[in-house]
Amino acid sequence: MQADPSSDQTSEKHEPGKTAKQKRTTVNSLGSKRFFGSGSSRRLFLGRAGLFTAASVVAGVLGSPVSHNKGGDIVQAKDIPGRFSKKIRFNYDRFVDKAYRVRVEAARRQQSIPIPPHPTNGDEERYSNKIGSDSRGLPHDQRGEVNLEAYDSLTKALTSQNPNDFEKIILGGTRKLVNPQGPLAISLEGINAAQIAVPPPPALASAERAAEAVELYWQALLRDVAYSEFEDNTANAKVLAAVEDLNKLSAFYGPKQNGLVTPQTLFRGSVTYLDESDRSGKTAKHVIPPGVLDGPYISQLLLQNIAWGTQSVSALIRTAVAGKDFLTNFDEWLTVQNGGSSGKSINYDPTNRYIVTVRDLGEYAHIGGPTYLGASFILNSIGVPLNPGNPYVNSKTQTGSNATFALGYLQGLLNLATSRAIRASYWQKYYVHRILRPEAYGGLVYNNLVNNTKYPINSELLNSKALADTFSTFGTYLLPQAYPEGAPTHSSYTGGAAATAGVNVTLLKAFFDEDFVIPNPVVPDPNDPTKLIPYSGPSLTVGGELNKLATNYAIGRGNGGIHWRTDGSAALALGEEVAISILKDERLTFNEDFNGFTFTKFDGTKITV
Repeated sequence: MQADPSSDQTSEKHEPGKTAKQKRTTVNSLGSKRFFGSGSSRRLFLGRAGLFTAASVVAGVLGSPVSHNKGGDIVQAKDIPGRFSKKIRFNYDRFVDKAYRVRVEAARRQQSIPIPPHPTNGDEERYSNKIGSDSRGLPHDQRGEVNLEAYDSLTKALTSQNPNDFEKIILGGTRKLVNPQGPLAISLEGINAAQIAVPPPPALASAERAAEAVELYWQALLRDVAYSEFEDNTANAKVLAAVEDLNKLSAFYGPKQNGLVTPQTLFRGSVTYLDESDRSGKTAKHVIPPGVLDGPYISQLLLQNIAWGTQSVSALIRTAVAGKDFLTNFDEWLTVQNGGSSGKSINYDPTNRYIVTVRDLGEYAHIGGPTYLGASFILNSIGVPLNPGNPYVNSKTQTGSNATFALGYLQGLLNLATSRAIRASYWQKYYVHRILRPEAYGGLVYNNLVNNTKYPINSELLNSKALADTFSTFGTYLLPQAYPEGAPTHSSYTGGAAATAGVNVTLLKAFFDEDFVIPNPVVPDPNDPTKLIPYSGPSLTVGGELNKLATNYAIGRGNGGIHWRTDGSAALALGEEVAISILKDERLTFNEDFNGFTFTKFDGTKITV
């Protein structure tokens, strides 16, 4: 019979014939031999001696019950007669044994999750010149096609996973690849990256990839348009042209109302799951998370000041000046593809303001920061109740703390979960898909129209108003970038920043009451973006605004020109899955009477973990 890790039974399943205490003695003795057999044993011993001496002094000052008897044995607090009654004497061995069983059970449960299929879009095999694969940072020829020896050096390292092979990757410039070995780290919390599946991204020649490119070209064209213009009653000609152009596409899967893109749905976020009815893992299911289409475009959690302890952190941000974009010149573009620098930089507005334009959100997503830690402080400071399932909500005698179920506990999980989501996302980037970035796709478009190459770009992009207007506005067919360095030097799918959004927002929904209505919502003043004015409209809930926060961040990366829509939408679902797996592990550890974390997923379904 399987032992319950929360029971007081002792499990001897893994080492028959040995008690838990004997097993611990074996481990301790092995540990001692390992420490003193190493080259650093003397330093380690002296360091420990110093710690013990310091601890002894402190113990003497504080009157610790720890002392020595004549035989030199240490007398522990539990052994001192009269210090504790028999009813509250703590069983040290049982507690340590329980910790062991919980850890084993968590590992067993994670290992039992089957490895799903990981189909790709086939582009890496389809094109021998690797035009559908990410190769930025490696050397390229004058058209921007990668040096195949360099590409092989990358795939060799990814295949062998030998640290020495990663040091032999052939680079084209000074820019280094971003953490290709990071996904190989073994996470002790939550699911293994290989056990999470995402749908294959759109293929290079597909109508869906062209549709996402049309959206990105429009985001570049509308970078300096205020979100207050993204309303169904708008008179903004560019917004209306973008809506009309997107509605002509055969495979655009962004948010729609009654089957059509509208000014209100333009550039709003979505989430992409695997369609569970297709066991091949090839079919995607696109959803709009609850609350994402409600109210203003920007989440309330990006407009509220953060009560950071005794400080207040303003929601005003540093913004890039309007009208300055990058990588619109082919030579500059090629230099960046090769891992060089454009030699340019962003000019910033001297006056901080709230996020009001497409460029503003792109710049917010560019720099990053403690977005979700800040959100936890905001929700706490505006009086959002804890999730009703929190065991301390109805306790008559106790509260939570940083140990369990209070704000500090959540914030510890947020920090931990971020790195775990990045590992899962980067595993998809490096070890499965290796998809080209939008800026590289723009190079293929440019070469077709300027140099008469025959790259397989779908006609829906080539015939779009977005591309025509880009040429008339910027004088190029390249995709204008908001960042002088272009995209980070790892592949596009899935988006790492969006994965962190997915994991953190899921944890926040598990901790706070997602049905709570945000009090006193606001919007930036369209006449003065350094000020806020009251929002009037449908109620905005915590869950909806958290979902909006996640999609704002994911789409914001696209606003900069560096990510496809599906990079972000699939990564949000991936991050959600990482969060769920961490919560499952955490639940095993609690002593509290707890029925699980209940919250609403991005697809609108309720789940209890």
